[in-house]
Amino acid sequence: MSHTLSSNQMMLSLQKGAVVIDVMTPEDYAACHVAGALNACVYEIAFLDLIAELVPDRNRELILYDATGTTRSAELAYERLQQAGYAKVSVLAGGLAAWRREGLPLEVKEKAAPLGLRDGAYRIDTEKSTLEWIGRNLNKRHYGRIGIKAGELSITDGKLSRGHIELDMTSISNLDLLDDGWRDVLIRHLKSDDFFAVDRFPTASFTSTGWETREENSLNAVKGIVTGELKIRDVTREIRIPATIAPLDDGGIQAHAAFDLDRTLWNACYGSCRLFERLGMHFVDDLISLELFVVAGAW
Repeated sequence: MSHTLSSNQMMLSLQKGAVVIDVMTPEDYAACHVAGALNACVYEIAFLDLIAELVPDRNRELILYDATGTTRSAELAYERLQQAGYAKVSVLAGGLAAWRREGLPLEVKEKAAPLGLRDGAYRIDTEKSTLEWIGRNLNKRHYGRIGIKAGELSITDGKLSRGHIELDMTSISNLDLLDDGWRDVLIRHLKSDDFFAVDRFPTASFTSTGWETREENSLNAVKGIVTGELKIRDVTREIRIPATIAPLDDGGIQAHAAFDLDRTLWNACYGSCRLFERLGMHFVDDLISLELFVVAGAW
């Protein structure tokens, strides 16, 4: 690309008064950045306002860099600055990683926390983690949450090697109905034999059996497909779901997964048009949308 510079070319431009902008997060910038670089995070809504404060002169030469040069982070910043009227903008090829490989001047925070997923066992924080659900019929949808009772995750070689989550099915809640009476009716319905029979099956669980990495950035998140056994109403079936795992600044990890589930495969059959006829207002879609948010701390 004609608007990219090598590390040596950037050094020459710096000597001529160019301004270098680190477009990554303030945390990344604080941990390590090109000596003398300023910081304006391209992910911020106020990115252009930050640039205007740092470099009011739109004819000043600007050089942008991101962490590795392998994503669109610096390119996005370049495009936005071009659209905003900055006339002399270029991008450091290979980002900060290339600059480091050349042994060029850096400002590094002492004892910076290591980046990426750390191997080890993590206990799920049940107060900060939850499972959200959405159920639908022909006229509307309802949504709510199910609490997580316990769980743990294990990371080996930077990837999920084991995971177990136990759900408290008695905690099923609804968040969209404002009328207490209607909300109570729906919750009783969900807890009954029509759906999850929580008196007989108060918990559900998921245990992972495999992981396939689909996208990996050691400085950020790992995306993949987790295979495992989901047990609901004493029925266990294998499922495959997309998931993302990322490190937290405090040494813990967070995980996210969003997927649809055919509830009838676990004997939650009420209102299924595949199983019953002439349902009328009692029709309920077989698919439930689930979204899992997990925060876990190192043991």
